[in-house]
Amino acid sequence: MNLFAQFETRLHGILADLQTAGVLPPGAGFDNVTVEPPRDAAHGDIATNAAMVLCKQAGMPPRDLAAQIVDRLAAETDIQGADIAGPGFVNVTFKKEVWSGLVPAILAAGEAYGVADIGNGLAVNLEYVSANPTGPMHVGHTRGAVVGDALAGVLAYAGYDVVKEYYINDAGSQIDTLAESAFLRYREALGEDIGEIPAGLYPGDYLKPIGEKLAKAHTLARDWLQKARRQASQDIEEGSTDDFLNRMGLGDPDPSNHKTGFDGADEIVDWFNRDKPDDWRQRD
Repeated sequence: MNLFAQFETRLHGILADLQTAGVLPPGAGFDNVTVEPPRDAAHGDIATNAAMVLCKQAGMPPRDLAAQIVDRLAAETDIQGADIAGPGFVNVTFKKEVWSGLVPAILAAGEAYGVADIGNGLAVNLEYVSANPTGPMHVGHTRGAVVGDALAGVLAYAGYDVVKEYYINDAGSQIDTLAESAFLRYREALGEDIGEIPAGLYPGDYLKPIGEKLAKAHTLARDWLQKARRQASQDIEEGSTDDFLNRMGLGDPDPSNHKTGFDGADEIVDWFNRDKPDDWRQRD
């Protein structure tokens, strides 16, 4: 049991004495009474809101109830001082011997010091960092990793069954958008003037190195793109898809298999649904 839990037990004992003395009604509940470090260390070691919470049930101003709590705390041999702050908070300062007396127990317990069973094995799923894969990581993600890992450790020490999760959100429309944006930067790396990034795509420069890596890894695509531009700049009969592909070296050498374009989307879908394993257009 830590020092705060010990003090809470002692405080409940004092409040029970006040019930016996008739200061507090027999049915007064202590569930909302807190024991915690004060926000300002200069105000002591422990602060409690007991008087603030119970003053209405006691039928007296919170500072008056706080005074009765302070009088009883002053009788404790390990307390250096107890003061009333603000509207009725009680600040307590322990003698130095209290803190130094904890050292042997801490050393004896080693890494097990602070282990508790508050969680009672309750499962807790703790997700942290989970950086969006569509953008670069930054120092905020690092902070989340440190805080998340520390919190997981504290919960585990408190008796919870902790599962750490880094959610990889690599599905859905955002990944489609990332792919389109990276492809645009890939085309840019191949020498194409892509102009302004269209609305809805990721405009960040962090995708430029990705486009450059893709261009280096797929040099054949660069050559084909340049060849396609040269061929497209020549006079090609409108709708003659096969003529263009033949010039690119991708067409079917058999002119009887040539098709001079499609009349609409339905015809394209129908053509792809046909079983033509030897058709060069399906192979490509």
